[in-house]
Amino acid sequence: MTQTQNDACLRTDPIPSRDGAESSRGAPWTPRRLLLFGAATLAALVAACGYSGPGHAAPKETVLFSFRGMKGYSPAAGLLADGAGNLYGTTVSGGRRDVGEVFELSPPLTGEKAWTERVLFSFNRTDGSFPWAGLIADGAGNLYGTTATGGLSNYGLVFRLSPPAAGKTAWTEKVLFSFNGTDGAQPLAGLIMDGGGIIYGTTEAGGPTSGVVFKLSPPVSGQTVWTETVLQSFGGLPGSNPSAGLIADGAGNLYGTTYVGGSINNDGAVFKLSPPTAGGTAWVEKVLYHFSGTDGALPPAGLIADAAGNLFGTTSGGGLGNDGVVFELSPPTAGETAWSESVLLYFEGTNGAQPRAGLIMDGAGDLYGTTQAGGANGYGEVFELKPPAAGKAAWTEKVLHSFNGAKGANPYAGLIADGAGNLYGTTESGGALEGGLVFKITP
Repeated sequence: MTQTQNDACLRTDPIPSRDGAESSRGAPWTPRRLLLFGAATLAALVAACGYSGPGHAAPKETVLFSFRGMKGYSPAAGLLADGAGNLYGTTVSGGRRDVGEVFELSPPLTGEKAWTERVLFSFNRTDGSFPWAGLIADGAGNLYGTTATGGLSNYGLVFRLSPPAAGKTAWTEKVLFSFNGTDGAQPLAGLIMDGGGIIYGTTEAGGPTSGVVFKLSPPVSGQTVWTETVLQSFGGLPGSNPSAGLIADGAGNLYGTTYVGGSINNDGAVFKLSPPTAGGTAWVEKVLYHFSGTDGALPPAGLIADAAGNLFGTTSGGGLGNDGVVFELSPPTAGETAWSESVLLYFEGTNGAQPRAGLIMDGAGDLYGTTQAGGANGYGEVFELKPPAAGKAAWTEKVLHSFNGAKGANPYAGLIADGAGNLYGTTESGGALEGGLVFKITP
């Protein structure tokens, strides 16, 4: 595999390299691509690059960068990568006003070993504060994200960060929308974007009761204002407080989770949101599954999907030891209407506990994720989950790495991968400077 192929395979979202070269996937996502990239970050990219899973050697962790106060700390979100191997992300805290930043991490130059951090933007409360979620990008290299608070009403906002203009060095932030409470509040999750540049996301609170799904449409010709539409308001039986982002299928249906609510024990739910039918205006919500505790509880993260439409995710609680589960939801069989859940893995402490992030999948159907607690040292882990062997029913977990505090602790976010099967992620705390870090796991 050439270096160029490796670089192309590293990306998990379409962002040009810093020299302005066009992404190999070109223009912003279409709804079908949204599902593909959410469902198979590894399947679409890693398998295409000739990788099907880690080998038999013990995986190795490399700390790429440790955070400290003034340059940001506590990265709680996952990473975005470009074709040159640069990594982009957010920190919840730190920066000039100690309310978070957006950073770029560049690989070592030839002959050097250290990765280089560059602060692209420090938030100041008015333009956002406390970005808990990661970033997405469009074909022009603009970055989009959310902050949990800040903005006009301090209920959070959606922002765009644009690369420097010719001859300039500073990135430029534009607040696309500030939430006011009634139209949503406290967006904790990242965004998705369709081929028309329309943005979709969730807020954990606000709306009439307990959070919303929103659509944010670009300005029409001659205008400058983005327009928000609340597609669904949550509360109670249909689920409450969606703290995770969305995925979409080729028909434009949106899928997500609510952290609590549902009809059983207030343990959360998985939902589908369908576009209005011909002549209609209202989106239609359908609850696909209500968690009940033993089968999982409190899903904090979004979903991925395979080619058959099965949905995979995690819960931070429930299961045998109340340490969470990995689950699969399968569509109804012919003649049926109910989705069916299978628990693929019960976390019980030593094998991980309380996952807060979603999953990625490789070309062999193996799942990869993190737990923010548990593992050999109690600081969380990176795990792989392999499908059942022929004639078997049980999935098999392999702990790829247990964090020890000094080299990272409490990974809140999920993973991305390159064409060689290396995994990249963040830990919210730990590291040499106690402010969290960016890590690489080599298979």
